[in-house]
This record gives sequence, structure tokens and C-alpha cells, in this order.
Amino acid sequence: MPLFEAREVAKKQNLDLVEVAPTAVPPVCRLLDYGKFRYEQAKKERETKKTQKTSLLRQVRLRPKISPHDLEAKTRAVSKLLDEGSKVRVTVIFRGREITHPEIGWRLLQKIAESLKDVTVIDRQPSLEDGRLMTLILSPSAAKKPKEPKEPKKHKESKEPKEPKEPKEPKEKEEVKEA
Repeated sequence: MPLFEAREVAKKQNLDLVEVAPTAVPPVCRLLDYGKFRYEQAKKERETKKTQKTSLLRQVRLRPKISPHDLEAKTRAVSKLLDEGSKVRVTVIFRGREITHPEIGWRLLQKIAESLKDVTVIDRQPSLEDGRLMTLILSPSAAKKPKEPKEPKKHKESKEPKEPKEPKEPKEKEEVKEA
């Protein structure tokens, strides 16, 4: 259909002539309400943003002289962040002369990675950055634990039809004798 005819048809139907595939030979156009089309596109984009999961990079900071109990608490915090679906950067911060023993920080990060090996994948091995920081990046494992299916609730009685009960015979009343 020639362009001028398409414009006339669009004007008569009170619609817009929109070019859908400009690279095609000949170019493909549609008759539609452009305002409604834009609204529908924006609506679809909002819906896809709702369902899209963004992966955040969260950070947990440690010192090389951390006590065992505090290390367990930090490990639980890392586990919680991984369960939420975020990546976690575990950072050991060295101060002063602590940097002369980077193996302490390395062992600390290895201990965390070992304790979380069932729920995490190591993205980047421990490495010394900026001279005073040693980092390890963990991400949630793809093979999460399958949730156990819940058992259906048991009802008091099943809905199956019961056999009809036989009618009970009335008992004869005993006579009360007065003495």
C-alpha cells in the first residue's frame, strides 16, 4: 500500500501510522493508537523489572585478630546474605604491622569459605588489594537445597461414601419396681 493511502486510512480511523520494521524491504507499518502503544510498552517494562532479580554485592569486614565467636557471627551474617541471593565480598582489613602476616587473613577467609561451601560458590579467591585489604567474593550456589514438600493436612474423616448403618433395635425398658 502506498504511503499516502496508508496515511489517509489512519486519519479516517483516527489512528497513527507506526513504522514497526524499518529495515525490512519494503518497510513494515501498523495502524495503532500510539499513546496506548507507548503505555502498554511502559507497563510491560515495569512488569519485567518487578520479576527481575538484581544481584547486590554486599560486604562483610573482618580483622585478622577476630575471636572465634565473632567469626561465627560474621559467618552467619554472610550465610544470611547469600540466602537472600546477594553476592558477598568478605574483606580482611590489616592495620599497622598486621600486614606482615597476610597468611593469617588468608586462613581466615579460607575458614569462612570452607564453612559455607554447601551454600556458596567462590567467585574470586582471596587476594591482597590496595595493600591493606584481602578480599574473597562469594556468590550463592546455583544448586540450592530443594525445599521439602509439605504433607497435606489430614482430615478427621475421609470424604468416601460410608456403608449405611443397620438400624438399631430399641431396647426394652426395664420396669422399675418400687419396694
